[in-house]
Amino acid sequence: MKMGLIWFGDDLRCSDQKLLWRAAQEVDQLVCIFCDQPHQHRPSRYATQGMSNRRKQFLNDGLDELARELNSLGQTLYVSPHEAVIGLTLLFDELPISHVYRNRHPGFDEQQTLTTLAKRYPDVHFHLEAGLSLFDESQLPFSLSELPSSFSKFRRLVEELSIESPLPEIDELPPAPAIDMQAIQPWPLRPRVEHASFTGGEFSALSHLSDYFATDLASHYKATRNALDGWENSTKFSPWLAQGSLSARQIKACLDVYERDHGANESTYWIFFELLWREYFHWYARLHGKHLFSAGGPFNRPSKGSFYAERFRKWSQGNTPYPLVNACMKQLNETGYLSNRGRQIAASCLIHELGVDWRYGAAYFEQQLIDYDVGSNWGNWQYIAGVGADPRGGRHFNLEKQAQLYDPESRFIEKWGGHTFDDRLDSVDAADWPILPR
Repeated sequence: MKMGLIWFGDDLRCSDQKLLWRAAQEVDQLVCIFCDQPHQHRPSRYATQGMSNRRKQFLNDGLDELARELNSLGQTLYVSPHEAVIGLTLLFDELPISHVYRNRHPGFDEQQTLTTLAKRYPDVHFHLEAGLSLFDESQLPFSLSELPSSFSKFRRLVEELSIESPLPEIDELPPAPAIDMQAIQPWPLRPRVEHASFTGGEFSALSHLSDYFATDLASHYKATRNALDGWENSTKFSPWLAQGSLSARQIKACLDVYERDHGANESTYWIFFELLWREYFHWYARLHGKHLFSAGGPFNRPSKGSFYAERFRKWSQGNTPYPLVNACMKQLNETGYLSNRGRQIAASCLIHELGVDWRYGAAYFEQQLIDYDVGSNWGNWQYIAGVGADPRGGRHFNLEKQAQLYDPESRFIEKWGGHTFDDRLDSVDAADWPILPR
């Protein structure tokens, strides 16, 4: 009797999931588990308070849906409230697990956890798949250590590579063994609840994917993608991609069908272009590890900014002298989502106008964004700050010009209350001494 364990993370789906197919072929019993990340629920060194309620709800939606899908296959989703090293150690010490199946995660902490477990349990076979990326590492036309220093170079090398077709959902899985452990419990089976905007989970992900390509929006994507608001102005795939309830390969497969039936143009190519941006930051995070979180980035470049508690708080609350930035931050806080253009504008303001260390902004986005992805989030903040993959040394946006270009009638600002803010940016100086009003 061989017993396997599927270790779910940012891959909460049953379709296009090689882990499930491989486990079904190799083991007789199977444990399916998701390990929580308690550090994401605690205050961080960057003045953030842990995962927002909206992000938690989106995650819980995804776990609900995965539990229902596994149940239909005769399986059970177990959840550990502990870090993976603790939760999986408890299981390995209790059950004769011989095989572990996991999609390789680009995050430094996740990689360290995997390394620790593999060293601690040398008799366990760890099978790693590339379920979070378009390409397997073996497909890349360069070694990971030679990842191009800019996205443009990366894109030219990979955009013609073949992409594996998505796998269908599996029909049957090996049964789960009996588990009687207080620290590891089955995730409760609950009915599906749809929310007004984003609902996590594979069902909602595949429904949105189908609905999007049933329209002609893909043919006009490049012209609308920079809009600050509006459900139909961008694909909105990113929350489900980040959760892994939708794979990049599934999107590319649907895009290929759309181009076959409706014709390819610059806009349809640009959807693929954006998938490649995400892909680049996946490998960027894999390569640079803990340097993804360093002030000077992986190349130890000079970093601007310090920490001004009052400025950071006003920026995060949407209470700065910049109405467009305020509107962006209020939208983020209320919805857990912000357009790509809005993210760039807000990041540029925090770094270049307010002089705050970029890592505080990246951590705040990690707290709030329902589509938080470690590589894309921290890599893009490094890009704006000039310590990452931008060959131009960072991006400083003219906020007045951005407002004229993307909100000329102030509709977005008015909708999100961007004109409401304190007249004074600072009430204390850098040493926390009060600044008297003039």
